[in-house]
Amino acid sequence: MSEMSITRRTFLSAGALVTGGVALSGPLSLANYSGSASELRIGIIGTGDRGTGLASFFKDIPHFRLAACCDILPFKLSNGMKYGDETTKAYEQYEALLEDKNVDAVIIATPFNTHARIAMDAIEAGKHVYCEKTLSYGMEDTRRLVAKARASKKIFQTGHQYHSSRLYHHIVDMVRKGYIGEVSTIECQWNRNGDWRRPVPDPKWERQINWRMYREYSGGLVAELCSHQIDFANWITGQHPTKVAGFGGIDHWKDGRETYDNIHLIMEYANGLKATYTCLTTNARGDYQIKVLGNEGTIVVNYGEARVYPESNKIAELGTVDGVSSATLKSWQSGEGIAIKVEHRNPSLQALLDFSEAIEKGKQPLSNIETGARAAVTVQMALDAMDHNRTEYWKDEYNF
Repeated sequence: MSEMSITRRTFLSAGALVTGGVALSGPLSLANYSGSASELRIGIIGTGDRGTGLASFFKDIPHFRLAACCDILPFKLSNGMKYGDETTKAYEQYEALLEDKNVDAVIIATPFNTHARIAMDAIEAGKHVYCEKTLSYGMEDTRRLVAKARASKKIFQTGHQYHSSRLYHHIVDMVRKGYIGEVSTIECQWNRNGDWRRPVPDPKWERQINWRMYREYSGGLVAELCSHQIDFANWITGQHPTKVAGFGGIDHWKDGRETYDNIHLIMEYANGLKATYTCLTTNARGDYQIKVLGNEGTIVVNYGEARVYPESNKIAELGTVDGVSSATLKSWQSGEGIAIKVEHRNPSLQALLDFSEAIEKGKQPLSNIETGARAAVTVQMALDAMDHNRTEYWKDEYNF
């Protein structure tokens, strides 16, 4: 029996795994952490939508204080400062913020191509670092950043917030305990219907505001959206993909963008598991979704909810085993599945709480430099595969 297989009796213990009754150990024991550290003075570098989005959670973490904000765009900087107080300082250049001795840690929420440089400078300045996903752009920057973070005594967390979600942790635990049998496929999508553009108050700010559209700054859909799901697939398998293939194109939005408006990827892992990724900007059906398909059941995950759907042979077994309610049996037979009920916070809030605890206790975060680098390498492999119409293979040199 494979390590991902399962007995009938274990599958039917729905009260444990499906309802969140599993005793978690190691990093998962952070589930009830609420933040008890002394004041942590945070500087946010990049106060656009993501930077201010994270700042909005500070009110729920009493010991977090917004010590400084930085952005090269004055109106973005002004928006960030709204989350501070009379002591919060404003900087146009991130180097000046890093010189501020009243900043203990930084959140980097700038365009993708700047992550590695700013993060390495922050480490040099002695700051703890929360660097938004995707960690870094290209293999060489990833290699250099990993080396710098490993040599530092400061905490480094990558901003794959779903890696902090207690719901996602629970799903990973379910899969690894064999709840849905042997998993052969993970299907991911993140579909939207719109041009993905931000409004520009002055044409001179076009590339700075809509940086996601331009290759100089961005890996596009695969880096900004699919990277979350790539991180999840790497996490759930405990591996990295051995090969990556795919297609992308600018097929609808003929507006001067340089990054693809649709992508379709397939990745294979050493054990033969295949993971697929679809990201559209012309159809929003299903929006965000991950399907983990095993030979005894399927787990379907969206932003904050998940359900289990047993295979038909398991539904037949359910009818002969005590302890399964008629309501549960009926829902499974009708194809509705059963909800996975786990108490969990907003993933972005939980990620900040995890960052706080990692600093307080001097421990490696859940989403760290290693997991972030693995996802960043995979993203670059995907970009290279689409750009050059070839299959990309994981190389020994990617094992930083």
